[in-house]
Parts: sequence; C-alpha cells; structure tokens
Amino acid sequence: MTPSEKLPGRLVVLDHPLVQHKLTRLRQSTTSTAGFRRLAREISLLMAYEATRDLPLEEVEIETPLERTTGRLLSGKKLCFVSILRAGNGILDGMLDLVPAARVGHVGLYRDHVTLEPVQYYLKLPDDMGERLCIVVDPMLATGHSAIAAVDRLKAAGARQISFVCLLAAPEGVERFHARHPDVKLITAAIDRELDSNGYIRPGLGDAGDRLFGTK
Repeated sequence: MTPSEKLPGRLVVLDHPLVQHKLTRLRQSTTSTAGFRRLAREISLLMAYEATRDLPLEEVEIETPLERTTGRLLSGKKLCFVSILRAGNGILDGMLDLVPAARVGHVGLYRDHVTLEPVQYYLKLPDDMGERLCIVVDPMLATGHSAIAAVDRLKAAGARQISFVCLLAAPEGVERFHARHPDVKLITAAIDRELDSNGYIRPGLGDAGDRLFGTK
C-alpha cells in the first residue's frame, strides 16, 4: 500500500505535467545554481496554487466598466508562509510571487549529521498564529524530523490550520510525519524510492540548500 492510499486526503502528490517537467530539470546534476534557483521558484509557484486551493472566499459587489455585478474575493482569513531555513527560502519566493500580501515566519533548523535529529537555532513567527492558515515550506521531507519539529513549534505558538509543502518526500518521512501530525496536509511533487544510510532521499536531487545557494 502506498503512502497516499494510507492517508486519503492528507497527502497530495502533484502530477501536473509542468510540475513534473520542472522537477526532472531540478534533479539533473548538470543544472546550474542559477537554473536550479529559477526552477525552484517556478515549481513553488505552481505548488502554491494547490496549497491555497481551500482558501475561503466571500462575495462582494463590484463595478465593472459596464455594470454592477457580484464577484468573489479572499475572505479575512490570514495566510502565513513559514520557511524552514535555509533551503525553504527557495520555495518561499515563488509562493510570495503568487500571494505577496502573506505574512512570513521562519524556523531555523539544521540536521545533526550524526543523530539526524533537528537542532533549532532561530524562530520568528507572526502574531496571532491561531487565526492564520499556515503553509510550511521546505524542499525535502527526508527523515521527517525537521518537518515534525517545525510543525511542533507552530502548534505550540497556537497554529491550528497547517499544511506542509515540499518538492520531494521519502516514504519513511511521510510515514513518520503523519504518525506525529495526522491532521496536517502534505503536498509534494514526488515520493521517491527510499532514504539511504546517510538520510538522503534516493534518487533525490542532492542537497537542495547547496544547490540553491552554490555552497558545498
């Protein structure tokens, strides 16, 4: 049984042709830093379309150049993107292109390469998290530890409506994440084969942060 079969409605794998095309380009080792950064921004904008699908709307009266009519606008619900530093910023930029008025939070986590556990070094969130629709972004869901830690901190701050968006996920990470946070919707472009002994997603796309920022 696949992770999506175990978690109907809580796991969305985007199979849109443009998403899959850009993801394949991201995976290629020959893609330059500039190209990787551009593709990540483009694919994140497409993923934001899915992540914001359930935003509430309200009817309003407007004047077109020809007549008065009724349209729909986003209701007063507050939206917040939360980036898991540092690689999450590569996804954040494209989402802000689509929703520039959204508030932004940051969770600074790095993975201890021995224990594979997340270590927090920074946390800054908007006020009134309990009133916000929160979308957490990070390119990879590998072991799931960082994603779990980030959502733990959002819930501790009062957040109640949370989604998690990533480019790639490993089956082990999906299972661990939803065991801890079964209420959080997970949106990804692909679920890869497995984690290797070092906790990297295979076939994966390498270290997303290094490829985004040109570091080793």
